[in-house]
Amino acid sequence: MTARIGVVTFPGSLDDRDTQRAIRLAGAEPVALWHKDKDLKQVDAVVLCGGFSYGDYLRAGAIARFSPVMETIIEQAKSGMPVLGICNGFQILTEAHLLPGGMLGNDHLHFICRDQKLRVENANTAWTVDYDAGQEINIPLKNMDGRYVADERTLDMLEAEGRVAFRYLDFNPNGSLRDIAGITNEAGNVVGLMPHPEHAVEPLIGTGRTDGLPFFTSILKKLVNV
Repeated sequence: MTARIGVVTFPGSLDDRDTQRAIRLAGAEPVALWHKDKDLKQVDAVVLCGGFSYGDYLRAGAIARFSPVMETIIEQAKSGMPVLGICNGFQILTEAHLLPGGMLGNDHLHFICRDQKLRVENANTAWTVDYDAGQEINIPLKNMDGRYVADERTLDMLEAEGRVAFRYLDFNPNGSLRDIAGITNEAGNVVGLMPHPEHAVEPLIGTGRTDGLPFFTSILKKLVNV
């Protein structure tokens, strides 16, 4: 039976169709989820895609966090359901307190769009098992509020527990503390990152490489092995 992976669309989401395509290329079935619906349609995992939910009013992800669909996602994530937050999705996960820390405006105060080199720091999460720890990958990045911040105690905890999932290499594009590009929760089922793996799944688009596809094959492998 094919794994079903939900992709949530909020007002202002941009990358829901791209994410659905990436899931399909990995061999799973993408399921469209609407922000007003609490019903997750019996999906096995959920992706919160990139964009500017609710126009980033108040703060990026701050309003989307209270959408009806998030009530169910928060409950299911705490029970072990895999959830991936990409860019705006990462911001929503921090606002929902499924991941620690928060996101602020880029330190240079400009929107940035570029191919970004990353290092995989944790290859044991539900979304990263098809990578190797220490592997270097190139993933497109596009954001205005991508600066990851947390207090020193939280940062030390993330480092000590191996919960920094990805780190920027060569260039820190937004001033994120400790070059953090993505993190995971303690259980490893919830992962958030600012770069966009869904834009690096086919040789003809994005970086011209498929460095992002293992995100989606990882979750498929994880669900099949459950």
